[in-house]
Amino acid sequence: MKNTFQKQSGFTLIELMITVAIVAILVSIALPSYQSHIISTRRTTAQACLLELAQFTERYYSTNMSYVDATLPTSECVNNLSGHYTFAFAEDPTATAYAITATAQGAQATKDASCTPMKITQTGARTPSTGCWK
Repeated sequence: MKNTFQKQSGFTLIELMITVAIVAILVSIALPSYQSHIISTRRTTAQACLLELAQFTERYYSTNMSYVDATLPTSECVNNLSGHYTFAFAEDPTATAYAITATAQGAQATKDASCTPMKITQTGARTPSTGCWK
């Protein structure tokens, strides 16, 4: 006699719900870690941009023997961080001094509040000194 009932293969609803629950748990653990890494990476990139802008300003000084009338260039580094950081002189540069700041914006400012604004001066002094600079 031939068996008319064949065993069907596939997933039961319980197995599917267990899989969805496991994926949800993994995402809830991984997503905050990923976001923290992105914030830290943007901060490090902003620091590199500050150093690049400081080098540009020093080249300006070498040519003009003064920081007066120096302007910050629009570089690829600055463009890549638009929407996350703004770069500007803290005050108008004087003949012998300048300070460049990187101020976080949007989600970067919210999640990285202790490290904004970051600043570098003509002496190489960097603030804040709370471990933000690496």
